[in-house]
Formats: sequence, structure tokens, C-alpha cells
Amino acid sequence: MTKRAVRRNSPARDYVHPVVYMAVIGLALWFVLSAWGFATDGYTDYLLVVVSGFIFTVLLLTSALWWQWWKNRRRDADQEEHESLRAWAAGDLDTWQDRVRGRNAAIEMLLPIAAVAFGMTALGIVLHFTAHGAA
Repeated sequence: MTKRAVRRNSPARDYVHPVVYMAVIGLALWFVLSAWGFATDGYTDYLLVVVSGFIFTVLLLTSALWWQWWKNRRRDADQEEHESLRAWAAGDLDTWQDRVRGRNAAIEMLLPIAAVAFGMTALGIVLHFTAHGAA
């Protein structure tokens, strides 16, 4: 049997590890804080409050959906609570399109928000040094 056939026949998880959810929330909060580095005048502050409100709304809706899933999960899901992130990442995740490795799924979920958060931080640092250098 090939490695691919063994992987295809192994059981796949149908949930994302809670640490991945916490990382998404942390990166979203980092993005909001780094976006506030661009606050300079009243108009910018107003727009940043609106954008921050949208991001917090998305985080609240996502958290509410996760909480409902947590309260109504399967009875045999107790083993999922105690699984380590390393074990989850080494296994497979069953999505509606395909079966992917857990670590690949985590990377695909975290990469966009991480790129935006780190990029916004870098742009804020550049703005900070160029704005004070121009004055």
C-alpha cells in the first residue's frame, strides 16, 4: 500500500483545533491595533473606528458560531478536547471540498490575516519614521 492510499483511508477530523481559532483572533486584534498607527486627524480616527467595529463584529459572530458548535457538539467528541495541536496538525482535516493535512489547513487559514497584520505593522512603522522626518 502506498503512503497516499493509507492517508486516504485514515480517519479525518472535521473540526479545527481551538489554538488555530485563538491565533486568528489574536492576529485580527493585532491588525486592528496596527491600523490605529495611522491615526493622525479626526477623519482618519472616524474611519478607523468604523473599520474596527466591522472587525470586532466579525470576531463576535465567529465566536458566537464557535460557541454554539461547542455547546452542541457530538457526545463522542470528548477526545477532541484533549488532542494536542501537534497531533491535530499531523492528521487530516475533512473540508467540504477535499481532505487536506491539518498543518496545511492551519497555514491556509492563518496566512492571509497574518500577512495583513504584519504588513500593516510594517507600513505603520514606515509612516511613523517618514512623517516625523518630513516635519
